[in-house]
Amino acid sequence: MQTQFTDLGIAPGILNILKNIGYETPTPIQGKSISIALEGKDLIGIAETGTGKTLAFGIPMIQSLMQTKGVMGLVLLPTRELALQVERELLKVGRGLGLKTAVLIGGMPMGPQVRALRSNPQIIIATPGRLIDHLQQRTVSLSHVGVLALDEADRMLDMGFEPQIRKILQVLPKERQTMLFSATLEDSVMDIARTFMKTPLRIEVSPPGKTVDKIEQEFFIARKEDKIPLLLKILQETQGMTLVFSKTKHGAKHITVALKRAGYTAEEIHSNRSLNQRKRALSGFQSGEYRCLVATDIAARGIDVKGISLVVNYDLPSKTEDYVHRIGRTARAGAEGKAISFALPKEEREIRMIERLIKKAVKVSRASGLPPAAAQESHERSTYARGYSESNSRRPFSPRRTSGFSSRPFRSRDGAERGGFSRRTSAGFGSRDYGSSSRREGGFTSLRGGNSRSGYRRGPRQTGRKPFRSGGYDGRR
Repeated sequence: MQTQFTDLGIAPGILNILKNIGYETPTPIQGKSISIALEGKDLIGIAETGTGKTLAFGIPMIQSLMQTKGVMGLVLLPTRELALQVERELLKVGRGLGLKTAVLIGGMPMGPQVRALRSNPQIIIATPGRLIDHLQQRTVSLSHVGVLALDEADRMLDMGFEPQIRKILQVLPKERQTMLFSATLEDSVMDIARTFMKTPLRIEVSPPGKTVDKIEQEFFIARKEDKIPLLLKILQETQGMTLVFSKTKHGAKHITVALKRAGYTAEEIHSNRSLNQRKRALSGFQSGEYRCLVATDIAARGIDVKGISLVVNYDLPSKTEDYVHRIGRTARAGAEGKAISFALPKEEREIRMIERLIKKAVKVSRASGLPPAAAQESHERSTYARGYSESNSRRPFSPRRTSGFSSRPFRSRDGAERGGFSRRTSAGFGSRDYGSSSRREGGFTSLRGGNSRSGYRRGPRQTGRKPFRSGGYDGRR
């Protein structure tokens, strides 16, 4: 018999809210975690991505805070997108109960976050780096934290947050409940658990590396220059929302430009984009404004968008374990989905490693029947990599020359336009020929008309003095 929310010891007020928002049956991780967490015990929850881990710790946290006055909850997680997603889920349940939250994430001004902290929130949702900033500026106190949740703990450690996490855990009260949720159980995660948790119970609803059974998976062996034509061919043959993963930020931008050029609505999301740009991209993707969203691994666990029918790994992930998190964006909540991955001919070993991780053989095909646009795409890619703009061949950014001469004419004080060379240096020192007068910058002066090294003489700093006439001063006392 399937477990219901009413069987888990949840307070009647929260049960009514869950029913009103359409949550009637808990997911496996929720069914096994909520009742234990409501008893105040520490626990470690291992479940694949997209299985409802947020409410698995959110419901017990909210109920505990409602029953115990003066106690705060703290949620630590790896990315800004995930922080905003968790806040939305918690407020779905807690808003009707008067729950107040504060989100502390990088990429946003400190002022609004400080004001949110002054309003005495019951739950603080934070990324480790920004929380450390507030601790150092003494704008937040964690002395009343009674319930701690570490969401996507393995991802936080992969991103190098272990020093910040340890520093935060050391200032928290010793008497607290700690819930740790992760998609994988690595040694670093277990080390954190042994150090900062009290005999935690381990709850595992799926083995690490297990993928959703309803995801159809396929690999294509393709050369680098064939990937864009292959992606366009796949988009022509499929329908629905498509999430494309790139290994690099520059690759994500290149893919997005190619998709837009082919007539598809697409947007990119990666760490070079501001938080507002990333929020607009996610909301546009969710609303259907964009059919394709191109992302780096920063979004592998931070995107909670229903209805993604296809995930494309344009590049294989750097870490084999990230393959599971990427394709977990589709086939959510019992739906079906498809995941297609591109692999270079030299990456067949990585395919075997992924098959060992997910414990199943995956269909592998050779890319064929592609349009003859591959050579042109390769040329466009190399042009883009050199920094040329799309509309013309001029560089969008013009770096300063480290040395050299400019033949650009200059106007003298009497308004006459004069020719001649001027010397420019990368450090900002140098002088230009302004006709009847020479100009000294940073202690250097030039002789009029001089276009050789002999035209430069080291001289004393002449700050505040009038410019010397050409030929009237050669830099020597």
